[in-house]
Parts: sequence; structure tokens; C-alpha cells
Amino acid sequence: MPRFFIEADLAVDTHVELTETVFHHWVKVLRAQVGESATLFNGQGGEYQAKLTVVNKKSAMVAIQNFNADNRTPAFSTLLGQVMSKGDRMDYAIQKAVELGVSNIQLLTSERCEMRLKYDRDQKKIDHWQGIAIAACEQCGMNKVPKILPPISLQDWLATELPTTKLVLAPNKEQVNIFEHASTDFVLLIGPEGGLSDTEIHDANKVGFINWCIGHRVLRTETAPVVALSILNHINQK
Repeated sequence: MPRFFIEADLAVDTHVELTETVFHHWVKVLRAQVGESATLFNGQGGEYQAKLTVVNKKSAMVAIQNFNADNRTPAFSTLLGQVMSKGDRMDYAIQKAVELGVSNIQLLTSERCEMRLKYDRDQKKIDHWQGIAIAACEQCGMNKVPKILPPISLQDWLATELPTTKLVLAPNKEQVNIFEHASTDFVLLIGPEGGLSDTEIHDANKVGFINWCIGHRVLRTETAPVVALSILNHINQK
């Protein structure tokens, strides 16, 4: 059954007009016909089964039939601080982080960050990445969409109030036993393609970040959140 995120109020035994995005994807691209069903979710928890009841040239209506309260979110939350990278690398990092249950993603700039957003380009790029997060939720079954938070500098972010269990991926640093840091509230810092500078890692350590070296290899910036979140999912299932 197709699955779509829709920015609308949903309730059983009501009728809802499809948004332009859902109408285009379901009716125009997938050529849905009256009587077909789909799963809809609006990010407020749970999901709904909806039956297509009316199809017009530029709009369509659905009847909301059933509600499923399953959110499929991990039992722990993770705020990912991801220093931005160019091109498909950032798209991949966001997509896979969402599939692995990240709570929210804070975009960051740092000393070696290769991407700088400016003015009108900021929102367009953020909207693009938010769209990737939505599509990932549609695919993987998540019903709460992580927010892609506007970029700030790493130094400004470190000065904010952050969750207690703080981890920074720091290759070639002393390894820690991550199994000793089981928590329900993580913050994870991932540097850019060129890595965080020693000064930035030191500044993170000063506000409570623990250096985390995963094995003996240096992971790419888009691979690091995938591996780190997979391990956090594993240790929090024990």
C-alpha cells in the first residue's frame, strides 16, 4: 500500500482533500483510481488508512477509515549535529539517519566545512533536505518526521543546552566503551569531509562531548552517522 506524508489534520470518519504533493505522486504518477487505498501520516503520531473517493483533474478527496497508533520510533532520541557537505553526500547522510531513527538534525558549519549557505539559497536547500527526510519516513515506516534545523556555527551550537549524553566522532582518538553510555537521550556530532580540527574537538570536550572512535578506520562524513546510529540502535535494544 502506498504511504504518504500529508500536512493536514487527520481523523477517522472524515474526508480530506489531498495536498498538491500527495495528489501529484499518488494520482498523477502512480495513477491511483477511486477505491484504492493508501497510508497517510501527518507527523503528529500514528498513521491512517485512507480510501480515494473523488478524483478530479487537479484535486482528489479521501475518506479516512482506520488509525494505527504505531510510531516505529526508537526508544531513545538522538539529535544529530551534522557539519554540512556538498552534493549527494549530505542527501545520503540525512536519508539514512532518518531511516535509522534520528530525532532531529542540526545543520552545522565548521572550520573545514565546504558548504556555506547564503540568504535565499538557505531555505531552498533546507526545504530540499526536509523533503528527503519526509521521503525517508514514507519509505521506512516512521510516522514522526525529524526536523532539519537551519545551519549555525559549531561554536554557537556548543554553547546551547544539549542532551546529557554527548558523543563526537573523533578518529584516531582513544576508544571508549560505548556500551557504558547507554542512554535515552543522545547528541551525536559528525564533522565534515576534512574532519573536525583538534581545537573543535577540544571545545566539544569542554562542554561534555566524549570522543568516540569507531574501529581503526576513518569514516566518510556521510557514512559516519549511519554506522554510529546503527550502533546506538543496537546497544539500546539490549
